[in-house]
Amino acid sequence: VQLQAFGGGLVQAGGSLRLSCAASGRTFSRDIMAWFRQAPGKEREFVSTINWSGSNTYYADSVKGRFTISRDNTKNTVYLQMLSLKPEDTAVYYCASDQRLTLGINDDYTRPYEYEYWGQGTLVTVSS
Repeated sequence: VQLQAFGGGLVQAGGSLRLSCAASGRTFSRDIMAWFRQAPGKEREFVSTINWSGSNTYYADSVKGRFTISRDNTKNTVYLQMLSLKPEDTAVYYCASDQRLTLGINDDYTRPYEYEYWGQGTLVTVSS
Protein backbone atom coordinates (compact mmCIF):
# COMPACT_ATOMS: atom_id res chain seq x y z
CA VAL A 1 0.00 0.00 0.00
CA GLN A 2 1.55 3.25 -1.11
CA LEU A 3 0.65 6.90 -1.52
CA GLN A 4 2.99 8.94 -3.67
CA ALA A 5 2.74 12.71 -3.72
CA PHE A 6 4.34 14.83 -6.39
CA GLY A 7 4.02 18.19 -8.07
CA GLY A 8 5.79 20.38 -5.54
CA GLY A 9 8.38 22.94 -6.48
CA LEU A 10 9.52 26.53 -6.23
CA VAL A 11 7.04 29.21 -7.18
CA GLN A 12 6.78 32.95 -6.68
CA ALA A 13 4.13 34.45 -4.46
CA GLY A 14 0.87 34.71 -6.34
CA GLY A 15 1.69 31.70 -8.45
CA SER A 16 0.03 28.31 -8.61
CA LEU A 17 0.85 24.63 -8.36
CA ARG A 18 -1.11 21.42 -8.61
CA LEU A 19 -0.17 18.56 -6.36
CA SER A 20 -1.10 14.99 -7.14
CA CYS A 21 -1.19 11.94 -4.92
CA ALA A 22 -1.34 8.54 -6.56
CA ALA A 23 -2.43 5.53 -4.54
CA SER A 24 -1.40 1.99 -5.26
CA GLY A 25 -1.58 -1.40 -3.62
CA ARG A 26 -5.28 -1.30 -2.90
CA THR A 27 -8.39 0.53 -4.03
CA PHE A 28 -8.81 3.90 -2.34
CA SER A 29 -12.10 4.80 -3.96
CA ARG A 30 -13.98 4.51 -0.65
CA ASP A 31 -11.35 6.29 1.45
CA ILE A 32 -11.36 9.78 2.82
CA MET A 33 -8.37 11.48 1.18
CA ALA A 34 -6.62 14.48 2.66
CA TRP A 35 -3.72 16.86 2.36
CA PHE A 36 -1.65 18.01 5.31
CA ARG A 37 1.43 20.20 5.39
CA GLN A 38 4.35 20.71 7.69
CA ALA A 39 6.53 23.79 7.72
CA PRO A 40 10.02 23.73 9.28
CA GLY A 41 9.79 23.75 13.05
CA LYS A 42 6.03 23.44 13.06
CA GLU A 43 3.55 20.65 13.61
CA ARG A 44 1.82 18.94 10.74
CA GLU A 45 -1.40 20.78 9.97
CA PHE A 46 -4.58 19.97 8.13
CA VAL A 47 -5.07 21.54 4.70
CA SER A 48 -8.03 19.85 3.02
CA THR A 49 -10.01 16.65 2.81
CA ILE A 50 -12.48 15.04 0.42
CA ASN A 51 -14.95 12.20 0.75
CA TRP A 52 -15.01 9.17 -1.49
CA SER A 53 -17.38 10.62 -4.09
CA GLY A 54 -15.92 14.11 -4.12
CA SER A 55 -19.23 15.60 -3.02
CA ASN A 56 -17.98 16.76 0.37
CA THR A 57 -14.84 18.80 1.00
CA TYR A 58 -13.33 20.71 3.88
CA TYR A 59 -10.55 23.25 3.98
CA ALA A 60 -8.41 24.94 6.58
CA ASP A 61 -9.33 28.60 6.95
CA SER A 62 -5.85 29.59 5.81
CA VAL A 63 -6.34 28.06 2.34
CA LYS A 64 -10.08 28.45 1.83
CA GLY A 65 -10.84 30.15 -1.47
CA ARG A 66 -7.33 29.53 -2.81
CA PHE A 67 -6.96 25.74 -2.75
CA THR A 68 -9.22 23.14 -4.32
CA ILE A 69 -9.13 19.43 -3.59
CA SER A 70 -10.46 16.90 -6.06
CA ARG A 71 -10.11 13.23 -6.85
CA ASP A 72 -10.31 10.81 -9.74
CA ASN A 73 -11.21 7.37 -8.43
CA THR A 74 -10.59 5.79 -11.82
CA LYS A 75 -6.94 6.81 -11.40
CA ASN A 76 -6.76 6.33 -7.64
CA THR A 77 -5.49 9.91 -7.47
CA VAL A 78 -6.28 12.97 -5.39
CA TYR A 79 -5.29 16.49 -6.40
CA LEU A 80 -4.70 19.79 -4.68
CA GLN A 81 -4.90 22.83 -6.92
CA MET A 82 -3.20 25.74 -5.18
CA LEU A 83 -3.72 29.30 -6.40
CA SER A 84 -2.53 32.67 -5.13
CA LEU A 85 0.26 31.03 -3.21
CA LYS A 86 1.81 32.89 -0.30
CA PRO A 87 5.21 32.50 1.37
CA GLU A 88 3.43 31.10 4.42
CA ASP A 89 2.23 28.19 2.26
CA THR A 90 5.82 26.96 2.14
CA ALA A 91 5.90 23.45 3.59
CA VAL A 92 6.20 19.78 2.83
CA TYR A 93 2.78 18.63 1.68
CA TYR A 94 1.60 15.14 2.54
CA CYS A 95 -1.36 13.19 1.28
CA ALA A 96 -3.16 10.79 3.55
CA SER A 97 -6.07 8.40 3.43
CA ASP A 98 -8.31 6.48 5.76
CA GLN A 99 -11.23 4.18 5.15
CA ARG A 100 -12.84 4.57 8.58
CA LEU A 101 -13.28 8.33 8.83
CA THR A 102 -16.61 9.92 8.04
CA LEU A 103 -16.86 13.60 7.18
CA GLY A 104 -19.53 15.85 8.64
CA ILE A 105 -19.76 14.27 12.09
CA ASN A 106 -16.89 15.93 13.91
CA ASP A 107 -13.49 17.42 13.17
CA ASP A 108 -11.51 14.19 13.46
CA TYR A 109 -10.52 14.62 9.82
CA THR A 110 -8.23 17.49 10.87
CA ARG A 111 -6.09 15.24 13.07
CA PRO A 112 -3.09 13.51 11.45
CA TYR A 113 -3.26 10.47 13.73
CA GLU A 114 -6.72 9.62 12.37
CA TYR A 115 -5.25 8.68 9.00
CA GLU A 116 -3.86 5.22 8.36
CA TYR A 117 -1.92 5.75 5.15
CA TRP A 118 0.56 8.50 4.33
CA GLY A 119 2.59 9.56 1.34
CA GLN A 120 6.19 10.64 1.50
CA GLY A 121 5.58 14.35 1.02
CA THR A 122 6.41 16.88 -1.67
CA LEU A 123 8.07 20.21 -0.95
CA VAL A 124 6.37 23.46 -1.92
CA THR A 125 8.45 26.61 -1.63
CA VAL A 126 6.86 30.00 -2.24
CA SER A 127 9.26 32.89 -2.62
CA SER A 128 8.30 36.45 -1.82
